[in-house]
Amino acid sequence: MDTTAPPRRRVELTRAQSLRLLRSVSLGRVVFTRRALPAIRPVNHIVDGGHIVIRTHEGAALAGLAASAQQPMTARQPASAQQPAPAQPPGAPGRRVVVAYEADSIDPVTHLGWSVVVTGYCTLVTDPDELARYAALLTPWWDGRMDYAVRIRPSLVTGVQLLPGCPHPPAQAR
Repeated sequence: MDTTAPPRRRVELTRAQSLRLLRSVSLGRVVFTRRALPAIRPVNHIVDGGHIVIRTHEGAALAGLAASAQQPMTARQPASAQQPAPAQPPGAPGRRVVVAYEADSIDPVTHLGWSVVVTGYCTLVTDPDELARYAALLTPWWDGRMDYAVRIRPSLVTGVQLLPGCPHPPAQAR
């Protein structure tokens, strides 16, 4: 335990407070499953209409997962599959890809700041006008061609803020 830092207290944030803080930073970490294991990538983002949008490139694991999730299950099943696929409307997603997105701003000396985690489903942005808009709004933080965008639709938004003070305020004298 760090005895040089002042006492801190943890405050739970509302969804609105969490999304407001998420808008105040441009860099975070996206967490997804790759080959049945967790994968984490640092990415930059924008918050657009309550959704988190990141740009990525062809061949990126997350872009591939999001794209495959938007294909009907029958298109992804091997021809040798024993059981027929359940009937689905044309173009219906066969499965949804759950991701988490985390961003924070924590002072390395005082350990004060905040952290926000968003969990939701991601989809590949395919509309050319939306892609052009995101290309204008979201500059990649490393040199490279970023022709894809992934939208995360938050299902669960949690946030905590670490503030100075006692973790448990003293009882008031009567």
